[in-house]
Amino acid sequence: MRKNIFTEKGFTEILGPNPAIKTGDENAWDGWNLESSCIFKDKGIYYWYYHARGRKERENIRKEMKTGKIVHPSGYRIGVAVAPTPLGPWKKYEGNPLLDYGPSDAWDGLGNACACVLKESGPDVEKGSEKYYMWYNGWGMTRDGERREGIGLATSSHPLGPWKRYRDNPVADWPNSYLCGVVKVKGKYYMYVEHPVGSTAPDLGPFCVATADSPEGPWRKYEGNPILSPGPPGSWDSAGFSEAGIVYHEGIFHCFYSGSQTAGIESIGYAYSFDGYKWIKYEGNPVVPLNRTPDASAFAEVQALIEPPFIYLYHTLRYISRDFWAIPRGEDLGIHVLSISPHFRLSMPVLTIDSLGPREASSLEDCCTISLQSASSLAITIECRYHPSAEAGVRLHVRSSYDGINYDNIDLYRFDVDFRAGKTVKRTFELNPKARYLKVFVENLDKLHNVTPVKVTATLGN
Repeated sequence: MRKNIFTEKGFTEILGPNPAIKTGDENAWDGWNLESSCIFKDKGIYYWYYHARGRKERENIRKEMKTGKIVHPSGYRIGVAVAPTPLGPWKKYEGNPLLDYGPSDAWDGLGNACACVLKESGPDVEKGSEKYYMWYNGWGMTRDGERREGIGLATSSHPLGPWKRYRDNPVADWPNSYLCGVVKVKGKYYMYVEHPVGSTAPDLGPFCVATADSPEGPWRKYEGNPILSPGPPGSWDSAGFSEAGIVYHEGIFHCFYSGSQTAGIESIGYAYSFDGYKWIKYEGNPVVPLNRTPDASAFAEVQALIEPPFIYLYHTLRYISRDFWAIPRGEDLGIHVLSISPHFRLSMPVLTIDSLGPREASSLEDCCTISLQSASSLAITIECRYHPSAEAGVRLHVRSSYDGINYDNIDLYRFDVDFRAGKTVKRTFELNPKARYLKVFVENLDKLHNVTPVKVTATLGN
């Protein structure tokens, strides 16, 4: 009988640096809400693709709700953020959005979302070159006013594009679905989708699969669909799933997915398959329950990256305290980490500031939450560069919270960082806090000069 090391060892859940990526400002193309699409690693660089909407899309959606008529634009567009490590810090690509609306009369003229990127190699790719494929959901209107939708394909020679749409799009006719992901195993492509959307709860549904021998198709739908269905009434995932990525790792298909008992309240579970068709749900689900994260109402659109002993989970992050229609930050992007060993050491960026002005301090909101629920040790590392004419250094403040929402207004710890004018200083402080959650802020003590940049990292251990 084949074995799965993940189910044998179990998971230790660690809160990542949340929010990892925030919506843009109120006038940005991604200023309203972000949703997770795909995580992709290439040549040591991490690319997190996401789809987003801004103020204009929000206003047009409200018009649609009042009039019942479709207003353009109202859909998503696809962008990307880049990082040197799986946990960031993430920098949005200046050329976003990568994939904009198609022409107004095109099949994807109203929006595109749910990107999945693969790198191809083989006899069909020119020697010395590289080819990247992006599958994505698209939707639009025909000239007769009928809705069109499907799954399209775009290609590029670089993860950042430019991306060129395939001439015969859409490559898969799968209406009322969201693309989960595409994996290639032994020369065969497996396309997973959430379908039909809304069949079990609003925006949720079971998972289905189709296969093809080439990226362009033709795609053959599996006769045994759906391959992963909601749990029985009363179970944590009884209302269905939002789209989730599939990872093929060491002979096993893995899926970390967002499941819900009540629409809009989504935790993360795990399922696996040895053939891509028959799936087994993990007995210890959910592996990331909502109550582990302050103020979270949902972890949706989950994507996974496996780098043992860690599994990085990238997802849409929704909040209890925030109005979905608010601008900015109706939705952000977040990360959770699973360790397949109870003993771990994990470093994550929690505060990155390009420039801190004289006598200026960062805010607690700038810092990601540091959770000690699964950790027994903590070290905080600060790195900064002083101006050559500076006369004073920086001070690191640490504040604690019992719930991760309300933080003390008095420091739990305070450290003056070594001062060396014109030099880059890096200093680590080992802490032994009894608090459940922490955040930090940095204060520039110099009267005249900026500190550029400032980076703070938290290293958790157990």
